[in-house]
Amino acid sequence: MAPSGQPTPPARRLDRLIVTRPAPEARVWVDALREQGWPAHSMPLIHIGEPESPAEQEGLRHWRLNWPQADAILFVSGAAVSHFFAADVAPVPADLKTRFWAPGPGTARLLASHLARLGIDAARIDAPEHDAAQFDSEHLWPRVASQVGPGRLVLIVRGVSPDQEPADAGDIAGSGRDWLIRQCLTLGARVEGCVAYARRPPALTPSDEALIRAAAEPGSAWLFSSSEALRTLRAREIVVDWSRSSALVTHPRIAQAAQEAGFDHVLMTRPSLGDVMRTLESAWYRP
Repeated sequence: MAPSGQPTPPARRLDRLIVTRPAPEARVWVDALREQGWPAHSMPLIHIGEPESPAEQEGLRHWRLNWPQADAILFVSGAAVSHFFAADVAPVPADLKTRFWAPGPGTARLLASHLARLGIDAARIDAPEHDAAQFDSEHLWPRVASQVGPGRLVLIVRGVSPDQEPADAGDIAGSGRDWLIRQCLTLGARVEGCVAYARRPPALTPSDEALIRAAAEPGSAWLFSSSEALRTLRAREIVVDWSRSSALVTHPRIAQAAQEAGFDHVLMTRPSLGDVMRTLESAWYRP
């Protein structure tokens, strides 16, 4: 769908679709899109790695050993899940109290897989409704608000970006999570943070840079599931006019960032692969 107030443009030919999700997710999406005939190309604009600062590393070790202390743990992304459980964690106590929060179905599925290895039932996972307009903290909150109150501990497992200061062990600030943090604090809960991974700009090859230039031409679309991917693209030393290219985005905040970057044709879609394909079908036709 087009941003509010803008008419939906007629279908147009799509010659290249740039998938910017982190690897290896980008590769999985590209393969699935190509199977349906879409001219998808992988260009991960966010590299996911280990935390670098000693405080972040120590905080991650601490919470891997002490996660049962939390009444609820929010994993902000699939990367948060996979990196948190990349090393051994404390065993499950007999009187387990912890609930596990996921902002979307992809994160919930990955979380269920890791919890199953610990013998924890997926019924302890809370996520937005499957038909929610967006998969984000705002749509998660109605499902979990009743779990929050004075004396409750909420742990937020997240990533950190290059433009953020190294996190202290309990640092909780994070892009897109501030609203939920405020709700928890308002209800009297204690909120702690755990940095499980670091996001960094990728090293682009000359062929990547050539693809960037080509994908600024008509017949091109970029799939953005993160505002940070857009910032990475804009920070490159390649001067590009994006007004002739299109952006397919998964959240209003990303739509705003795409418009600020100069994309004239911006469409929103729900973030699942199936929804992305349906939006492609409505706005473009295959070459």
